[in-house]
Amino acid sequence: MDTIKLSNSIQLKISDVVNISRGSVKLELSDDKDWISIINKGSDSVADICSNGRKIYGITTGFGDSVDRDVSVEKTTKLQYNLAKFHGCGLGKKLSREMARAVLVCRLTSLKNGHSGIRIKVLDRIIELLKKDIIPVIPEEGSVGASGDLTPLSYLAAVLYGERKVYYKGEIRDTADVYRELGIEPIVPEPKETLSIMNGTSVMTAISCFAFLRAEYIASLSSTITALASLALMADSGHFDDRIFAAKPFPGQRKIAELIRRDYGKLNYKYRIQAPYSIRCAPHVIGVLADSLPWMRNFIETELNSTNDNPLVDTETGEFLHTGNFYGGHIAFVMDSMKNAVANIADLLDRQFALLADYKTNNGLPWNLSGASDKSINHGFKAVQIAVSSWTAEALQKTMPLTSFSRSTECHNQDKVSMGTIAARDCIRVIELTEQVCAAALFAFSQAVEIRIKQGELSEENLTEKISRIKKNVLDTAGFVLDDRPLDESLEKIITLIVDQDFDVQIPVL
Repeated sequence: MDTIKLSNSIQLKISDVVNISRGSVKLELSDDKDWISIINKGSDSVADICSNGRKIYGITTGFGDSVDRDVSVEKTTKLQYNLAKFHGCGLGKKLSREMARAVLVCRLTSLKNGHSGIRIKVLDRIIELLKKDIIPVIPEEGSVGASGDLTPLSYLAAVLYGERKVYYKGEIRDTADVYRELGIEPIVPEPKETLSIMNGTSVMTAISCFAFLRAEYIASLSSTITALASLALMADSGHFDDRIFAAKPFPGQRKIAELIRRDYGKLNYKYRIQAPYSIRCAPHVIGVLADSLPWMRNFIETELNSTNDNPLVDTETGEFLHTGNFYGGHIAFVMDSMKNAVANIADLLDRQFALLADYKTNNGLPWNLSGASDKSINHGFKAVQIAVSSWTAEALQKTMPLTSFSRSTECHNQDKVSMGTIAARDCIRVIELTEQVCAAALFAFSQAVEIRIKQGELSEENLTEKISRIKKNVLDTAGFVLDDRPLDESLEKIITLIVDQDFDVQIPVL
């Protein structure tokens, strides 16, 4: 198993976060003495503040609007405990164990830069949690995405101190019980350490890493689905001619056209002079996401590797810098943009589905793509089309940008916030819905191509190797639909293949 040795010189990638969270890559702390010295300088600077009685936010003052409340040195540890305690108000669904592991990875990646005034001991403990798979149970709801993900990250801080609950060996258990069982001593926070853990963007960033890889896959998979739809419809492959896209040279859009063209093969049917937009403009729709992925990756990875808490420590001078680096605006903008581009792909496939299910527009295919001999009592994919419309509508409804809903809160101290974590959660939901649409489209369009073959209008030899392989995989998994039957289990099997990224598509697109 590959191992990443974390230090301030290491820049993690989106794939690193996901692979570590899934357990396919190990994360350890570097033993580089220069790096450890930088970490120690940061925590020493905090100790100096306390010994000199200087006024620094969150160390010798209260938090947020309570900044004008002075805190004596004797109360600094209790202050850090209290920060984790009073933020224990998260509600809603819990992040999955895998996603919560990613939160730990993202927080470590920020703290390793040495500007947070936190001891190496605390970083070691987070590594130990990952290694032993003792993972905080983190509620999804309660963050406005500026002053970072305070409430959800309080669940990480509390677990370090032996409190709240963890995922451990397939169960949700009290942290204190697991620590006793394993002989682990809770961390006692030094001044600023709770603030360093909680005051950052690591929850929204963790979610965005998973969202990115799934959206990237959707961009390629939807190209293959469009090729299936075009074959089933017997549409003109000329709609994907490279000369068209050279005339409007967005590189992602042009690449999507190439992928569709490559999957379609050399057939040249003439359904109409011009196919409807959901076929002809598919590269233009999918291309918006494809062309956005590079800058989205840059935004996410820059945030991931940044120091995003407050205040920061200049380890050269010992000076404290009061910042707004906890503001999650870049992640929020990526998530709002991504969910819009992905939902538009769901809408595209929904329109392709409508073309193929309707006998008036599907160029000779049976009503609702039924494979039954008796069409009078069998309805094929009729209900699936209704479900696709439902999933698409929900995805489109969630495209409203959360960045437009900043709320002034916390006594008007946090008077401009990013809403990045809610945007990230919504983005994941849009991706889930779009994966469901993809599954239904793969199923129906594979059946449609199989019907063309049964009707003698296509042969397996006409299909590219990739399209033939994907069609076979789908129909072997889900079963060709003859007489009416429930299709939910078949769809769920295809969704699993999509989530596991088992279909052969080009990643990355660009």
